[in-house]
Amino acid sequence: MKKLFLLLLLPLSVIVTQCKPANHAGQANSTQFIQQTTIDSVMNKLAKQSTSAHNARMEKGVKQCAALWTAADGTEKDFQTFCLQYLVSDPEKLDKLFQRLTSNIESVFGHFNMISLDLKRGMQLEIGEMLEVDQVFASYEPGSHFNDDFFNNKLAFVTALNFPFYTLKEKEESGPAWSRHEWAYARMGDMFTARVPADVNVKIAEALTAADNYISNYNIYMGNLIDDQHKTHFAKGMKLISHWNLRDELKSNYNKTDEGLLKQKMIYQVMLRIINQDIPESVINNPSLQWNPHSNKVYSNGSEVSNTPEPDTRYACFLTNFKVMSSMDPFTPMNPTFIQRSFDGGMELRQEQVEKLFVDLCSSPEVKQVGDLISKRLGRPLLPFDIWYDGFKARSSMDMELLDKTTRAKYPDTKAFEADIPNILIKLGFKPDKAKEIASHITVDPARGSGHAWGAQMKGDKNHLRTRIGADGMDYKGYNIAVHELGHNVEQTISLNFVDNYMMQGVPNTAFTEAFAFTFQKHDLELLGIKNNDPDKEALAAIDNFWMSYEIMGVSLLDMKVWKWLYANPNATKQQLKETVVKTAIDIWNQYYAPVLGEKDSPILAIYSHMIDNPLYLPNYPVGHLIDFQLDQFFQGKNFADEAIRIYSAGRLIPQLWMKNAVGHEISIKPLLDATDAGLKKISGTAGAIKK
Repeated sequence: MKKLFLLLLLPLSVIVTQCKPANHAGQANSTQFIQQTTIDSVMNKLAKQSTSAHNARMEKGVKQCAALWTAADGTEKDFQTFCLQYLVSDPEKLDKLFQRLTSNIESVFGHFNMISLDLKRGMQLEIGEMLEVDQVFASYEPGSHFNDDFFNNKLAFVTALNFPFYTLKEKEESGPAWSRHEWAYARMGDMFTARVPADVNVKIAEALTAADNYISNYNIYMGNLIDDQHKTHFAKGMKLISHWNLRDELKSNYNKTDEGLLKQKMIYQVMLRIINQDIPESVINNPSLQWNPHSNKVYSNGSEVSNTPEPDTRYACFLTNFKVMSSMDPFTPMNPTFIQRSFDGGMELRQEQVEKLFVDLCSSPEVKQVGDLISKRLGRPLLPFDIWYDGFKARSSMDMELLDKTTRAKYPDTKAFEADIPNILIKLGFKPDKAKEIASHITVDPARGSGHAWGAQMKGDKNHLRTRIGADGMDYKGYNIAVHELGHNVEQTISLNFVDNYMMQGVPNTAFTEAFAFTFQKHDLELLGIKNNDPDKEALAAIDNFWMSYEIMGVSLLDMKVWKWLYANPNATKQQLKETVVKTAIDIWNQYYAPVLGEKDSPILAIYSHMIDNPLYLPNYPVGHLIDFQLDQFFQGKNFADEAIRIYSAGRLIPQLWMKNAVGHEISIKPLLDATDAGLKKISGTAGAIKK
């Protein structure tokens, strides 16, 4: 699903913008403490002891340090002395400094990550009853004082002085000509470019932990849902987390005739209740009460009981996230909003470019054509929840109970899944020794929530796959998610342990790890020994990717539009936020979805839990689908494992350069649209167009 957003609090990932210094009150100064005359004096003295080849780098470094220096750091004379003492002009000495900084930063970040991971065990893992103190421990962020400490001891200034920051525009213009070593230097330059106070980082960690806890425990007991005749339709004891499990259960009912449709409509109604916050608070994560989501009545032992709706908790979490994320704004004036930090800084793709990709695909004529095909396959007009139509996948026509039986027998617990990872990798084309090596870096934990992948931050540490496994073993939906998370873990292993320099470790942004996870996920049946011999499988795969992209792009447009609204209305209440989310979801639906799915005014795009516990993460998914498709086309006829290692060991280049190096083209919707057109032509009028 995701790499946890809390990792982004580490300066390497989240703080990538140049900023003015902070004063003791914790606000950005309007004027710079170090004067231009001092900067000029430093540069004149440095120029006399260096060659002209280093002047540009030195000038950037001095200016960046000057922008970050405050009165608390020393006088202007202290600044001059510092620059003259620590500026390294000799290339050999500069490289030695780089290697020492890299080694120590890896140790610091790696151990911060290990501590954070351990302290979140009580909240995130099924290791017994969750105690009140578990959330307190989970909200503790060991790296929250890192930035302050490294500025106070001047190591941040040493780094910024010798390895200056390059803007996204500069990386786009100069990056293609940089060597790997120059790229590593540039990534070191991303390290210390803002001075965000520790208390701000702590508040962010606390808010995100609270949101994660809220979502991780947002379960609906499906066996307790009843219709107007007080009849139940779901298995007793079935507990589904919102939104992931609800969505996946809805998907699984496409091949179950009228009963399946009834279940889908019931799940859809549950989702609407959650979005509108008129869901009875008492039925959330409660196995004791029965609930009719259509009438919204609650029963205990057959008798109706009073209930009160959830008090807009969902939107209170969202609003808190906005407040803590925007509290960082004064300290990052080059990217002075969380929106800009998420896109220019985090994704290193401009928000306008991403939005245009989404709008262009959602507006394409292929949407109506695929919608007509789905309606034909279903034998009925489309309904709003058909944005999750899953019938293009091979598993859609299979007996889910049989799949559940297969996966439960194969994976009774986390140890069984972990032990099978080398075999899974060999089946995907990895050589046995490489499969064993990669698997040795991955451990599997029992998750309270739907699961996630948590990557290591230093070589030698483990990547963690958290997955939910029931008492009777791993059901198919859990297996499908676990294979996705395994894709994340394999990427994390390659991009950390196989990359040539620690400062280049990782991927350009989280969309690239999502793409790799999608690639793994689509092979889940093959890994169970179930082959797809459908001659239309490639055509159907392209159409499936298109429909998934269409669905998640609308959700992402909603996320982006709501964040823009919040910045325009920073004093909004949770009630106003709820009204805006619902209205905006309906507006997007009516523009891009209602013409295809029939029903107007559905707010269903607002159901995604990522909006609550992982701010502005959602756009990574559709970008990931596009990357996934382009990679998948490239992998055709090649050894997947060999190419995956080559491509992902490139590390953290900027996205478009990474894609050019990987497949020869930038990120685009055109390959997917072309393949969708070809797929529609191939199966139009054939048996493939009507099979259910």
